[in-house]
Amino acid sequence: MNDIFTTVIGNAVTDVSLRTTTTGVSVASFRIASNPRRFDKATNSWIEQETNFLTITAWSQLAENVALSVHKGQSLVVSGKLKVRQWQDGEKNGTSVEIDAVSIGHDLNRGTSEFTKIKRVSENFDQDPWVNEVAETGINAA
Repeated sequence: MNDIFTTVIGNAVTDVSLRTTTTGVSVASFRIASNPRRFDKATNSWIEQETNFLTITAWSQLAENVALSVHKGQSLVVSGKLKVRQWQDGEKNGTSVEIDAVSIGHDLNRGTSEFTKIKRVSENFDQDPWVNEVAETGINAA
């Protein structure tokens, strides 16, 4: 399989939308904006490039955690599979860039965050192995 894995740093520009598929799987999505910059030696200054907007999609437990943790305006780091799709709607057409997220977190270069671990119910994987019960938090939490 030749998936392209990438990481993007940017700001959430929409609130998270959480829904459930017909098979009961949670899916969260939101948009992120990334503002690349480059240093121009001629002017000795940073130049803002065109803003990139991407759709982020998360599945299952990640989707539920994202819905509880991510809000519009927050700085994020997102890693996952890059997907570029061509679309057409009548006379309009374009390109959408998406990331099927594997990991999402707050960008700690721009702020602070507090982590709350999700507690496992059991090791029996015939059922959902995670539950949204808050486990004890602390610096030594694994």
